[in-house]
Amino acid sequence: MSFVLGSKSLAKLNGVHPDLIRVVKAAIKITEVDFTVLEGLRTLTRQKQLLAAGATRTLNSRHLTGHAVDLGALVGGVVRWDWPLYHKIAKAVKAAAGAEGVPVEWGGDWRFKDGPHFQLPFAIYPRRADGDG
Repeated sequence: MSFVLGSKSLAKLNGVHPDLIRVVKAAIKITEVDFTVLEGLRTLTRQKQLLAAGATRTLNSRHLTGHAVDLGALVGGVVRWDWPLYHKIAKAVKAAAGAEGVPVEWGGDWRFKDGPHFQLPFAIYPRRADGDG
């Protein structure tokens, strides 16, 4: 089965680095599990809310510069949080990243697990004052 990104997901990619957008658009075509873009570029205010809620441990998120996206598994049109679904999405994102020649890090590989989170590595995509890079 082939999936496509909806208009809401595409809108949430506004401000995200073009390399990561390419990966997400390629991943949706090959994933076994449909997904939606939950969040791309994030404001500092939103990041502070997530920190206060315990949903993040940093105010230095790659979301703040457009270098990260959160993808939610869609089952029957509803976002689900079952870990096996995120392993399948990660498999598609990593394959798409390889095909596009774009390195991507998955939050599910971290000690503080963040299954929906995918980001461009800081070492290769450093933040710059102009927001590019």
